[in-house]
Amino acid sequence: MVHDPGKGNFTLDNIIWHAGVMVLLLLFMFPGCKHGDRYAYQQIKEAYDQPKRAQAMLSEPAVNQPGKTPENVLKEAGALTLQTVIQIALQNNPDMDMAVARIGQSEALLDEAQSAFWPVIGVYGEYLQGNAPSAYLFNTIDQRKLPPGTDFNNPGWFENYEAGVHGRWNLFNGGRDYLRKRMAETGLAISRLDRKSIQNGLVSSVIHAYFSVLAAERYIDISLDSRKTVKKELDMVTVRYEAGGALKSDVLSLKVALARAEEDLIRAQNNHSLSVSSLANLLGLNPDMHITLAREQQTPINVPDSYEKALIVAMANRPELQQSRLQVVRSRMDLDVARSEYLPRLDAQMKTYFDDPGFDFEWDRKNWTAGVILNWDLFTGFRRASHVDRARAVMKEMLAADRKATLAVQLQLKGSYMKYTEAKARWRVSRASVAASEESLRLVEKQYAGGSATITRYLEAELARNRARLRAATAFYDREKTAAAIGRAMGFWAGDQEQPKKDERQKAAVKSRKAEDR
Repeated sequence: MVHDPGKGNFTLDNIIWHAGVMVLLLLFMFPGCKHGDRYAYQQIKEAYDQPKRAQAMLSEPAVNQPGKTPENVLKEAGALTLQTVIQIALQNNPDMDMAVARIGQSEALLDEAQSAFWPVIGVYGEYLQGNAPSAYLFNTIDQRKLPPGTDFNNPGWFENYEAGVHGRWNLFNGGRDYLRKRMAETGLAISRLDRKSIQNGLVSSVIHAYFSVLAAERYIDISLDSRKTVKKELDMVTVRYEAGGALKSDVLSLKVALARAEEDLIRAQNNHSLSVSSLANLLGLNPDMHITLAREQQTPINVPDSYEKALIVAMANRPELQQSRLQVVRSRMDLDVARSEYLPRLDAQMKTYFDDPGFDFEWDRKNWTAGVILNWDLFTGFRRASHVDRARAVMKEMLAADRKATLAVQLQLKGSYMKYTEAKARWRVSRASVAASEESLRLVEKQYAGGSATITRYLEAELARNRARLRAATAFYDREKTAAAIGRAMGFWAGDQEQPKKDERQKAAVKSRKAEDR
């Protein structure tokens, strides 16, 4: 359609078109005005903070129980066993949620890589007006309404509406799309191994914190017992002193011993509070929360009887080693991607569309084009060579990182075994020491009561007994902690943590520890 240059600016079509533009602008502006707080932290947290969590001991995560506070949930659960604590940690710990979110990111990247094998189809619309001769010619021809006798040097003002569908399908890309898909699959596997690695470390840390709390409770019991013993003896000596049957120095010595026992108790209580806070933090709970633990627990693992056997398991199962190996594989794929940039790209393109000066599209006036486009960069300023060099350097870095990870696992496992052996030996020795110190204190008490032993000798015997009990408790819980460390070094805690299997491992572990104690 051709118009007089001085007319046509206020046609019905123009009015409709401009009104449509205004409506679209309002539609785009309205959501922004309505949801001005869409980027507020609290709104984002309420909308998206609903992580997928693994099945665990509680019906729901302690922090998400409807109508219940985490304190009430744990109170109803009673004294928490080691297995229960591990499951709660796997449910509530934010590191696990972060790992699950990273897996979701990797899955999205894989979907994105797979989309490269599908065609891209889109629709478009276009409005054009002007008096350019070339634009007039092509648009009126596509309208199939080119008037005869047109003066192409001065065609006048024109307008054109165009709407259509276009598609593009990559036929060849040097193998880059396939390699990127393989890299995305490898990245997903790495993310899943990352979750296992976090679980492996988390379970080990939870076991360590659990036994730290039990050890602190044992220290409190020993300190209370010591204070009670000294206080009882002080009361007796005070009565004797007032009756003239004891020296004042004996009373003062016992008061000093009582003050020392009070100091040890305060230190033990503070250590217990810190240990409980650390455990609550690992469970993803408030550090101020009160937690009650079941005693007489042992690490649910059968420790291999030799470092060499455990090393074979670690080399096969440790998630960090599997990750580093996959990183090497992915870096090799990235090197091939960089090399594929030297190859051409071939795309098939198709387009079908309508043109009309007044939005009056007719099927018999449709247009279509189809073709194949080849693009091949012959010179890029050495950019492709630099990409290849970078990818090769990254692959060498990943190989070095793999070797470093292997050495680190070996060192960690060796150190854990040495500490485990030491803790077992200390436990055997300390048990004998406790028995001897108990008997020594009993004899000294009789001697002191009969007047053949001084108060100094009595206090030395009482102090030796307490130290022996503390060493025994420390050795016992250190044995359980180092057993957990061996499990982490082997990648044992990255496996299935379902309750039935853990109960079986707990029974086997108890049987194994009893055999060691004999």
